[in-house]
Amino acid sequence: MASTQPSPPSGHSTNDPATPWHTQSIESALQLINVDPKRGLNSAQVAEKQQKYGPNEIETTEGRRPLEILWDQFTNIMLVMLIAVAIVSGILDLRNDNFPKDAIAIFAIVILNGLLGYFQESRAEKALAALKTLSSPKVRVLRDGQMSEVESPQLVPGDMIFLEAGVQVPADGRLIEAQNLQVREATLTGEAAAVTKHAETELGEDTALGDRVNLVFQGTEVVQGRGTVLVTETGMKTQLGQIASMLQSVETEPTPLQQRMSQLGNVLVTGSLLLVALVVVGGIIRTGFEYFEHLLEVSLSMAVAVVPEGLPAVVTVTLAIGTQRMVRRNALIRKLPAVETLGSVTTICSDKTGTLTQNKMVVQWVRTLNNAYLVTGEGYAPWGEFQPLHEFSENEENPEEKPKLTPQHQQELQPLCVACVLCNDAQLQHQNDNWSILGDPTEGALLALGGKAGISKDTWDKQMPRIGEIPFSSERKRMSVICQDKDRQLRTENSQLQMFTKGSPELILQRCDRVQSGSQSITLQPEHRQQILAQNDLLAAEGLRVLGLAYKPLAEYTEPSETADEDTTENELIWLGLVGMLDAPRPEVKDAVKRCRDAGIRPVMITGDHQLTAASIAHQLGISPSGERVLTGQQLQHLSQGELEQEVKQVSVYARVAPEHKLRIVQALQKQGEFVAMTGDGVNDAPALKQADIGIAMGITGTDVSKEASDMILLDDNFATIVAATEEGRVVYSNIRRFVKYILGSNIGEVLTIAAAPLIGLGEVPLTPLQILWMNLVTDGLPALALALEPAEPGVMKRPPYSPRESIFARGLGIYMVRIGLIFSILTIILMVWAYDAAQTGGDAGRWKTMVFTTLCLAQMGHALAVRSTNRLTIQLNPLSNPYLLAAVSVTTILQLMLIYVAPLRNFFGTHWLSGTELAICIGFSSLMFVWIEMEKLVKRWWVNRQQS
Repeated sequence: MASTQPSPPSGHSTNDPATPWHTQSIESALQLINVDPKRGLNSAQVAEKQQKYGPNEIETTEGRRPLEILWDQFTNIMLVMLIAVAIVSGILDLRNDNFPKDAIAIFAIVILNGLLGYFQESRAEKALAALKTLSSPKVRVLRDGQMSEVESPQLVPGDMIFLEAGVQVPADGRLIEAQNLQVREATLTGEAAAVTKHAETELGEDTALGDRVNLVFQGTEVVQGRGTVLVTETGMKTQLGQIASMLQSVETEPTPLQQRMSQLGNVLVTGSLLLVALVVVGGIIRTGFEYFEHLLEVSLSMAVAVVPEGLPAVVTVTLAIGTQRMVRRNALIRKLPAVETLGSVTTICSDKTGTLTQNKMVVQWVRTLNNAYLVTGEGYAPWGEFQPLHEFSENEENPEEKPKLTPQHQQELQPLCVACVLCNDAQLQHQNDNWSILGDPTEGALLALGGKAGISKDTWDKQMPRIGEIPFSSERKRMSVICQDKDRQLRTENSQLQMFTKGSPELILQRCDRVQSGSQSITLQPEHRQQILAQNDLLAAEGLRVLGLAYKPLAEYTEPSETADEDTTENELIWLGLVGMLDAPRPEVKDAVKRCRDAGIRPVMITGDHQLTAASIAHQLGISPSGERVLTGQQLQHLSQGELEQEVKQVSVYARVAPEHKLRIVQALQKQGEFVAMTGDGVNDAPALKQADIGIAMGITGTDVSKEASDMILLDDNFATIVAATEEGRVVYSNIRRFVKYILGSNIGEVLTIAAAPLIGLGEVPLTPLQILWMNLVTDGLPALALALEPAEPGVMKRPPYSPRESIFARGLGIYMVRIGLIFSILTIILMVWAYDAAQTGGDAGRWKTMVFTTLCLAQMGHALAVRSTNRLTIQLNPLSNPYLLAAVSVTTILQLMLIYVAPLRNFFGTHWLSGTELAICIGFSSLMFVWIEMEKLVKRWWVNRQQS
């Protein structure tokens, strides 16, 4: 028997990816796998195949272990330098019998920063784990001629499995039998509508995944009917497994912010080491090795000063604040660095259904024999108008004077709208001013159309109750209902029975011999047929889904027992007209697309829907002009990656795409230097979401897999939310640059001041490591956090995005920090020399150090106030637009004074009491920093005006 024959040779292995199962007939598929459909596999074959193919499971690779993530935090170059400083400082303190408080403080900062980084990165990816949950735990299978139930992982290629409504498909397979089988494949294709399956169909090799109606795929759901399936692929060879492989192959790149922070650390450490070497070598040349330990203390202080210990915490808090702002705009950030990364986006690749559109079918056009009607209104709400147009033209979509419905129009529309409402199994639901649909979206659109004509389903179901039905099937492509018209609601002839039919326009028109014209029905002439078919083609070319409607008075009706009776009943119909519906664009998206364009961001549509529908929506939203090329998945399949990289420059709409196509499109855009945000909701989108610089999952319709692979989740599934989040990302990046200017400008001033002390002959280090930590964490940190709350600058979405590859020092920031650092140090060194000389002539010899410490801290307060804007004077800014900065400056100033005048703090930080005159001198010198920056703004403004004149 066939079931006892050996397995096919390896050349016919079911796991050969070159086997196009959708092109095979049922007989050839059974022959290739070598199985008897009446008995299934025997036990020996199952054992052999399980050994060969392994379990039917999604394999996952092990990610980084928690200890590896923790260890990686302490390999950061700035933390490594701080650790070295802490060790040397501790040794020197112990050697001199001092308590090593500096070393302990530095180690505490190192550990805090390491833990902060660990908690950011330790959130393990769960996308692959989510994929594994999409397999059915139990499945009915035919083996050894007996029906049994086995665990899904035990399935092997060649098994005969049985599907019914409600089950998840446990493996990929070729249909052997199908009875009214409908499968929802949204997890793979992204399209919510169930696909009707046909076992007997043989397809071409280039058929798109969503059109392979003779196959079923693992992880999809049977919503109707029954089927017998020959398992062809299991485990990682299934479409779901291939997605898992793509997901694992995607390497996560550091975000722009992470790259910039790494660059910043490298520059700071390198610059610090060079400066330390200069100071040590210069000191040895000047004084010899006698003061080597003193030079070492200077070097330690410089190393602590150059590292902005508070910067990681400030960046993290800034990103966290950004996430809170975005949540208020319906964008949930899963990974903190994504907040800033959004500001660098140059291309947004968006799905169509539910993101650009409402995911609600809406009738937009009605065509009768003599008239075209534009239908207004949104969603499923039964409110809107019928606007009769003389010509079917976009130029008349918004006529200045809306034409009125004449009695003839009303007589023509009434039977059509009644047919829409009665030949319908859906229900409109109204709750909290929100209209939703219970049932098929297409039928919901027809109910809303009827409501706009004043025809309620509840009312008309009572007036014309249904007494019979000929249901829709994929073969017939139509549905008919028979209603009892006792009160002559339609006043057609003398019949008390009316049959209403809806479905494929071409097929229904074939069954019509009359057509409704005004209040009468006339004979359907050949020229009428041509006219109606031309109307249908015109609507379809606009990307609309088109239905034909007809009716027929009946003398009597009996339930048909055979298909032939149905065909006889549904003949000699009266043609009513066409309705064209569309998943209408969200009203706010058109403006969002325009904002994208203004901001230098290119929107791209990638959808599994038909190319005509995609092109129509894209044109309406302004994503692409009318007539621009649409690239289909079938065409994309034949392009090399190099050719695709050239195509993505021009193409803005992709239709009928498969999962691997989305990944290739994103990779091609990235190769062209684009910084890509990608939206998606299905399992099929997960690899592209992970590959994209910003992966954006749908919060309402998205699968767990897509959410776990994403960086951001849209809580309202709305494209406009992406644009709003991009604006927030730009604000966050601007604020990060603002407080980096502030922190590092101050740090450079500290370093230069410390370095100058031994070079100008001062015998002591002006600042201890503990005092430097205080400045870097408190007097830097609090105002920096307040600067992170600075509101958006005017025109933030009226400029192109800054390059994600630009240096942290780009656009003059590096020059600014060095320049301001020099001014900081010059002012402080002048004070330091004066105070040191004054201390030598009498008084407390340590006061000069406290004056240097205080001047540096207070000068930073003026710097914080001035750095809010690069071109506007501080007096021109609204102080209440960022009240947090005023509070931070006030609190930090008070804390600094407490270090001088509160005894326990003074003793701990090693400061000295300052007289009123000495404090006033410190304030005077520190205020010069604020004056200098304001003078720079005036000079810059004068120069710009001169250049423009």
